[in-house]
Amino acid sequence: MAKIATREAYGQALAEFGEVYKDIVVLDADLSKSTRTEIFKKKFPDRFFNIGIAEQDLMATAAGLATCGKIPFASTFAVFAAGRAYDQVRNSIGYPHLNVKIGASHAGVSIGEDGASHQMLEDIALMRVIPGMVVLSPSDATSTYECVRLAIEHEGPVYIRLGRLGVEDIYKKGELKLTLGKGIVLQKGTDVGILATGLMVHEAIKAAKMLQDEGISVYLVDMPCIKPIDVDLILDVAKVAGCIVTAEEHNVLGGFGSAVSEVLIQNYPVPVKMVGVNDEFGRSGKPEDVLKFYKLTAEEIINKAKEVMKMKK
Repeated sequence: MAKIATREAYGQALAEFGEVYKDIVVLDADLSKSTRTEIFKKKFPDRFFNIGIAEQDLMATAAGLATCGKIPFASTFAVFAAGRAYDQVRNSIGYPHLNVKIGASHAGVSIGEDGASHQMLEDIALMRVIPGMVVLSPSDATSTYECVRLAIEHEGPVYIRLGRLGVEDIYKKGELKLTLGKGIVLQKGTDVGILATGLMVHEAIKAAKMLQDEGISVYLVDMPCIKPIDVDLILDVAKVAGCIVTAEEHNVLGGFGSAVSEVLIQNYPVPVKMVGVNDEFGRSGKPEDVLKFYKLTAEEIINKAKEVMKMKK
């Protein structure tokens, strides 16, 4: 099966939606070949702006365009979008609640050889604490297309987390309709809940199949919308399965697993185990090797599932 990176799907989606929404403008920080916004650039050169290697200016310019009624998509690597330009994202986009969309590619450790300076494991934490910021994390090409659509239709700032690696399709285009703040139930089960986001959804699917082979019933959910998060679905998983494993390509501190746990502890506490990077910076290496090093794998999801099931009352 052909693999498409979510960053590639992002570039394709922008070019497609650009035909319909004439107010869409795309900005990049000299990385359009990598973020794949060059697809939009070739189609709409008058609506594309290369700001250069100046991410703070990228966000400030996007904010200015939003005040003029445009729908700017500011695009660069996640480490620069959420890290280097955090002040501009917070104060110039978040505080005035401007209609800026941030396309943040190469998130997580799967950027591989570029190492810790270009890997991003803190962006979910940084973005979800900005009041009013929507945080999206698609798992494949179709869900990326849907996340871009949600971003266009939502009035306000949106952060879209994208990956470098090619991933297999989970959904067929035209058969998935995302709703802001809602997760996707892939299967229902009663022994353990597995909630995953982004790249880790693929590992969660593998883990669920292997657990099923052992006779363990899994409630499996893809969570492309981290903020606002699907409170009702999380509580349903907790009540039906009685325990939960979360999986993310991010630091476990402040990330997706933390968001799920915040919902549970305030409403319906159940045991939770998190699969993610445990408070470390990334390391350089082949993407597959780095993912294994940090135990971002189906095998680790299975281990955590068996541990958390023992904690059920």
